Amino acid sequence: MRRLLPLAAGVLTGVLALAGCSGGGGSSDSAPGPSSAGSGATGSSSAGSGGTGSVSPAPTPSRATQAPSPEERACYRLSYAQAVAPTTAAHSVPCGRSHTSMTFAVGRLAAVVDGHLLAVDSRRVQQQVATTCPRRLTSYVGGTADDLRLSMLRSVWFTPTVAQSDAGQDWFRCDVIAVAADGRLAPLAPRMAGVLGTSQGQDRFGMCGTAEPGAADFARVVCSRPHSWRAVQVVHLTGGSYPGTAAARDAGQGPCQDAGRAAAADTLDFRWGYQWPTRQQWADGQHYGLCWVPD
Repeated sequence: MRRLLPLAAGVLTGVLALAGCSGGGGSSDSAPGPSSAGSGATGSSSAGSGGTGSVSPAPTPSRATQAPSPEERACYRLSYAQAVAPTTAAHSVPCGRSHTSMTFAVGRLAAVVDGHLLAVDSRRVQQQVATTCPRRLTSYVGGTADDLRLSMLRSVWFTPTVAQSDAGQDWFRCDVIAVAADGRLAPLAPRMAGVLGTSQGQDRFGMCGTAEPGAADFARVVCSRPHSWRAVQVVHLTGGSYPGTAAARDAGQGPCQDAGRAAAADTLDFRWGYQWPTRQQWADGQHYGLCWVPD
């Protein structure tokens, strides 16, 4: 179970100069394109058991044994490692001060099945949160689902520890973070609600690159950091199963070439890039590619 999905790794780039074009891409279904791009948000497994978890009769704890749930709109100064951990003991900080995480939703775990209580670190309980928090993020930060995919904003989530769960705590907490670069978080705005519904928010938290996609020194960074390329369009791939590297690559060539032309001052002399998902990323739920242009 991944707490942050890796981003597209297959790479195709093109240069159109006086109607001439060149590009390259991968050819294996099981491997990325010719140059694997560094992920702006690395995948991290949950610390849960990975199995069905222990099952015991559901207790009925009194209100006195239950600690208060986390508060929505609370802010935290977390490191990247703290943000991708399954539990947290960090204290909140005023949202007017520098912070890297903000709680946008709090809910209750559905841990009782057929009268029995599943362990908080069981796969079924963790999957509930892993599905709910990313789904709620778009409505909180505003914009469209594609605006979120073109940004470095991500959802992370926390549950009680096993000991806290045994004491009766049954909350889960959804936080929004901004990945600044691989393994680092960026400061958030004092107010994150609806931020991607504004051009300023899209510019600040957009997905950018330090070099042309596929280059040795390419890395994804948040657009508020120095950069030279920007992800500008999502290419949706259809079908229930992975289409294969060639089909995934070819699906983005036309749309990304058009995106490069639209962003260039000279429609006969421009550059563009395209990244598509690998087979593993497709299995993890990423069914789209990204178009890049110089910025």
